[in-house]
Amino acid sequence: MNINQLHQAINLSLQKQVQDAAATQAAVMLQDFAQTQSNIRAAEAPHPTLGKTIDILT
Repeated sequence: MNINQLHQAINLSLQKQVQDAAATQAAVMLQDFAQTQSNIRAAEAPHPTLGKTIDILT
């Protein structure tokens, strides 16, 4: 194996490692996002009519 082939093999290996790490981080981020969304949906307003009307004083 000459130096150019070695250099290319190392670059490909590093790129694969970076791609795998990015995929793992993206999966964790999407799981966290899904959990946050379900937490938001589960949260209830402190009062059932809160925010449905606006009082305007003239």
